[in-house]
Amino acid sequence: MSDQTGKVHLTIRDGVAAILIDRPEARNAMTWPMYEQLAAICTQIAGDTSIRVATFRGAGGEVFVAGTDIEQFSTFKGGDDGVAYEKTIDQIVGQIERLPMPTIAIVEGWAIGGGLAICAACDFRIATPEASFGVPIARTLGNCLSMSNIARVVAAFGVPRAKRMLLLAETITAGEAEGFDFVTEIAEPSELDATVAQMCRRLSSHAAVTMRVSKEAIRRLAQENLPGGEDLIRAAYDSADFGIGVSSFLQKQKPQWTGT
Repeated sequence: MSDQTGKVHLTIRDGVAAILIDRPEARNAMTWPMYEQLAAICTQIAGDTSIRVATFRGAGGEVFVAGTDIEQFSTFKGGDDGVAYEKTIDQIVGQIERLPMPTIAIVEGWAIGGGLAICAACDFRIATPEASFGVPIARTLGNCLSMSNIARVVAAFGVPRAKRMLLLAETITAGEAEGFDFVTEIAEPSELDATVAQMCRRLSSHAAVTMRVSKEAIRRLAQENLPGGEDLIRAAYDSADFGIGVSSFLQKQKPQWTGT
């Protein structure tokens, strides 16, 4: 069993809410309690008009978030569990996306799966040169993303690159992501904090209401009226391959897919 400790911390200083995902010994992989903490923090800061900017960061300086802890899937029995899980993730990622203030993801190292979803829900991403982004579930787990999260990937990278990420299980570098304007700025580790602070000051000086309504308008254009996808989620999580993927991952073995 992996270490199930880990917390999501909130620090508010000078109008900046800093959210730290703190489980570096497990690559900041998210457990159910950590998702609950993240949701509670988003609820708390959403109503605080003194907060001008929110930042999201993984602890340790080596990984942003390596998705959901795979042990969380070991109790899943089938498609219903997958649908419930994806609804929960959609709700929490949606909370990040709906925050009224500008949000910045500070990305050091991997932003994988759920980590990529958190990044994509933020308004801006500042990354180190070693950062990388991906959703390698076709190679690792055999599950799928929700319609909302696939829409975020497509909006960020376009259909051809989304297919490379989701079907070929490719990850992309910070430089490649900057080419798609997904990464706003690349900063060396020694300059990262200063770069983030400069962007926070810039955003804090702008009209809060204008930024809030502009954010919401863009979100509605990108996310409203998405087609349903529960049948697709159910098919993936109900497959034999998903069980094989989880078991193989936890046993550190290469999955032998059956196609069923």
